Amino acid sequence: MKIVVLDGYTVNPGDLNEDALHQLGDVTIYDRTDRNDSGEIIRRIGDAEVVVTNKTPITRPIIDACPTMRFIAVQATGYNVVDIDYAREKGIPVSNVPVYGTRAVSQFTIALLLEICHRIGHHSETVHNGKWEKCIDFCYWDYPLIELEGKTFGMIGCGKIGQQTARIAAALGMRVITYDLRPKDAGRAVAEYVDFDTLLRESDILSIHMPLLPFNTGIINKESIAKMKDGVIFLNTSRGQMVVEQDLADALNSGKVAAAGLDVVSTEPICRDNPLLQAKNCFITPHMAWGAKESRQRIMDATVDNIRGYMQGQPVNVVNP
Repeated sequence: MKIVVLDGYTVNPGDLNEDALHQLGDVTIYDRTDRNDSGEIIRRIGDAEVVVTNKTPITRPIIDACPTMRFIAVQATGYNVVDIDYAREKGIPVSNVPVYGTRAVSQFTIALLLEICHRIGHHSETVHNGKWEKCIDFCYWDYPLIELEGKTFGMIGCGKIGQQTARIAAALGMRVITYDLRPKDAGRAVAEYVDFDTLLRESDILSIHMPLLPFNTGIINKESIAKMKDGVIFLNTSRGQMVVEQDLADALNSGKVAAAGLDVVSTEPICRDNPLLQAKNCFITPHMAWGAKESRQRIMDATVDNIRGYMQGQPVNVVNP
């Protein structure tokens, strides 16, 4: 069986063992494939039966041009890069990796918050540049330091990542509240469910932990920001399209939002004209929260299991049954 991996470098830049994948068949791995070049995608798929992708799109024309394709394995939770409806019509199951980065993403969310509260990177740089040794006082800090004990940590969404983030927030002494369309007992165990306006009104820190859906696209906008506390801290390690970026930039520049920690933006990689690049107190990382080696190993292991399930006639984690 021929297997082609279209963009393997993202998940495995060289630090993971791929022996289990190679044991499944004749495997060809490309580090990167031009997402905008359908001809290159079609050529690289060739006569492969199994196609593995992370962010390389598998569209209707590509499916039509690759008649030997029988299974698509997405090395991510999100699967919007694949036309799953047309794949279903053609009898091609598409499997994803539903859970792999819960601990990594929740840890990263809190890391963004702690960086905002203490500016550790900045102060380390000033020490290395000689500011401390020249300081006439015992110590110094260039930004106000924020203690989290007693603050209210609000979450939009309380799935697995939200629940793990809530546990860490509670361990730091924060009250945790959440808004979610589908309250669950697991969520109630770690957070208090509230309506959306209450969440906006009471949160000292507001963090997004929800998949992108039609109802929440642009949910952080001028109107919702106006309902937030003055000086709120905003965090997003979910999807950038939930934020109207000009509205957030305006709120940062006015001080309505004290700071933002973002691992995602609306268009990725980020565009030079994104208003958040020029906004005050805006910390942006390159969609890396999921990238811990342990998380990427889970993606690799789950991908192997997904392909093996297909080979055995019992595909698992299918998103287009």
